[in-house]
Amino acid sequence: MLRFMCHIATSLFLVAAPAFAAPLDAPKGEVVLTVSGKLTNTNVEGTAQLDLAMLEALETTTIETTTIWTEGNQRFEGVSLAVLAEELGMEGTVLNATAINDYTVQVPMTDAVEGGPILAYRLNDKVMSVRDKGPLWIIYPYDSDPEYRTEVIYSRSIWQLDRIEVAD
Repeated sequence: MLRFMCHIATSLFLVAAPAFAAPLDAPKGEVVLTVSGKLTNTNVEGTAQLDLAMLEALETTTIETTTIWTEGNQRFEGVSLAVLAEELGMEGTVLNATAINDYTVQVPMTDAVEGGPILAYRLNDKVMSVRDKGPLWIIYPYDSDPEYRTEVIYSRSIWQLDRIEVAD
C-alpha cells in the first residue's frame, strides 16, 4: 500500500510540476535576435542570443494575411511571440523591440497570446533578408480579426527586428 501511495504522489507531482524550457545552447550561426532584460533562460552573459536555426527549431507558426506594406496575400512563417516568451521565460510587462537602425517600438506582453503575432523569418517561403524587411518582422494575423487592423497594431509591426528588451 505504501508503494502504491508513493507512486500516486510521484505521478501527481510530475503532472503538477511546471514545464521548464530546455537550457539554451550557444548560437552556432549569425545571431539574428538578442533578447535581454527580465528573462530566465539565457545563453550569453545574461542575454538570449538566437541564430536562425535556433528560431526554426521552435514551433513554427504560419500566418497568411495581407498587410498595409505589401501587395496581395502574403505567407509569413516564424515563431509566435507566445512561444518565444515561454521558451525564454520572459517575465516583464513590455517588450522594447528594436530594429537594426535603432528604431524602437513597445509591444505589451499581453500581445503574446496563442493566435497572436509572430516573429516572422520567412516571407513566401524565403528567408527574409535585411533588404526584404528581415531578419525578423513582427507580424500580426491582420486579416483574422479587426482588432489587428488598427494604427496601434500596425505601429507594433516592426521590421528589421534584431533586439528585444523585456522590461516592466
